[in-house]
Amino acid sequence: MRLRELLDVDALGLRPLVVPEADDGVLDRAVSAVPTVDLADPGRFLTGGELVLTGLAWWHEDGDAEPFVRVLDRAGVAALAAGEVEHGRVPDDLVGACRRHGLPLFAVRPETSFSTITEHVLRGLHRPRHQDVDALAAVVERHRQLLTDEAAPDSVLELLRHSLGLDLRVLSATGRQIAGAHPPLRARTAVALAARYLAARRSGQTAPHRCAIGARAYSLVPVPLLPSAPPPVPSASQSALTSAPPSAPPSAEAAPAGGWSDWLIVVEGDTSLWPAMDGELLDRIVELATDARSAHEKTKAALHDLADRLLDLMRRRIPPEEIPVRLRGTAQGVVSQVDFWPRCQFVVAAGVGPGARPLPAAALRALLEEALLQPDGEVRVTSQDIASTTDGDQAVLLVLAPEGALDGAALERRLGAVLARWLGPTESVSVGVSTPVAEPGNAQRGLDEARTALKVAHDAPERVTVRGPDDLTRHILSLLPLIPAETRRAFAARLLGPLRDHDARHRTDLLTTLDTFLACDASWTTCASRLHLHVNSLRHRITRIEHLTGRDLSRLETRLDFLAALRTT
Repeated sequence: MRLRELLDVDALGLRPLVVPEADDGVLDRAVSAVPTVDLADPGRFLTGGELVLTGLAWWHEDGDAEPFVRVLDRAGVAALAAGEVEHGRVPDDLVGACRRHGLPLFAVRPETSFSTITEHVLRGLHRPRHQDVDALAAVVERHRQLLTDEAAPDSVLELLRHSLGLDLRVLSATGRQIAGAHPPLRARTAVALAARYLAARRSGQTAPHRCAIGARAYSLVPVPLLPSAPPPVPSASQSALTSAPPSAPPSAEAAPAGGWSDWLIVVEGDTSLWPAMDGELLDRIVELATDARSAHEKTKAALHDLADRLLDLMRRRIPPEEIPVRLRGTAQGVVSQVDFWPRCQFVVAAGVGPGARPLPAAALRALLEEALLQPDGEVRVTSQDIASTTDGDQAVLLVLAPEGALDGAALERRLGAVLARWLGPTESVSVGVSTPVAEPGNAQRGLDEARTALKVAHDAPERVTVRGPDDLTRHILSLLPLIPAETRRAFAARLLGPLRDHDARHRTDLLTTLDTFLACDASWTTCASRLHLHVNSLRHRITRIEHLTGRDLSRLETRLDFLAALRTT
């Protein structure tokens, strides 16, 4: 039983009057007993660690409090709780003495009896801790057997909170709550804790890491990754905690990719003050979280394999109709047991750091995976909806969002808020987003579109810039007035002339087909439906357009040229 737990019980109504600021872990002091004292010198009855209750019958005038508090301080009591019945309030004389000696002082409201406080503390002191540990061991084993259940870590931590009073949360390295107590921490607090964790990790400090946010002390415990785990994490019950000094968040360039993928357990309080049995409980909880993280990483590895394989197939120019069959051999495809093609959007990003050096693509990929998560909203995106890989200096992500398309403006706001928080002062990130790709035949088109949007984003002055298909169109059309009218007309005539001639001679609709195809973002099925054609008939028309113009409509540059020509006429 710790002092903080008593303050959190509304029924006890304890009101803190003195909480020494110099001791961050004062509220995590363990309570060993609850004696009621009304003697002026109770020293011979105290052994240390007590929450002393007093009705203040010994206090008569200013100056009486100093010797009383001095005795309590020398005995090493945990705190003093003074009733307000005798004098109507706690005397300032007592408040001042406790402040001078650094002794926590609580006021007990008149309607709260000392027996209520005593009974509550004794129930906590007499908990069978060895049974708690045995019960937790059973929970950990059961969790390992049911690890495919996404809610398992959350439900287990909730069980621990209710049964053992342990208020724990599992956070990502950017402060996102993965599991644990609800409501979640305030966003600002969670981000600050994540920043302290990464700063301590970078400086090689021994874990767990101890820090304070405002008046609250926290312990940050890393969750190791198995099987290729780093050096063993020291026991949470045995390691000396080290303070993480306030510092700027680690930059994307400085932090290794693994840092942004880390998980950490946030414990409110200083675990170095916990009894050994509570420390053992925490060690077992770390094991539980390690299992959960390992299962999560296996799922991510399957998604990464999907992204790697798709990029490889596109580089080798495998025919579109073969792509779903070949993707079935990926880990993600094996799980799906179908010829696999995910409806997706491509997100391509690149960053620049100090000295115009590219930011590490692996670190940028991990940051984007966090920033793209949207568990609520019109288009729901979870960690299982993001497949990612790297290509040179670029991070390439596939957002598998079958229910809709990511809104470019909303995405820019979200990415801007998340990424800017973790970028260094001389770092910037540019992001390009494609339209949804519903079929493998448009995969190359989607990737080209995202990369061209990335080029447009790169020219923007903001630290974080996101550009999508609509931005490409506006960018191209905004450049047209800068080109002389005569040059624009000559360009349009040269590009579209063969199609006009063919339509005039053969009464075809190739120009209309081209315009509709571009308006449908080069989607075969959408365009065919809008023109009331079979997809094969549409393919025949597009092939004829390519033959007459000598241009390849699978290339984004070609489609932008045609778009500019059509808007010129």
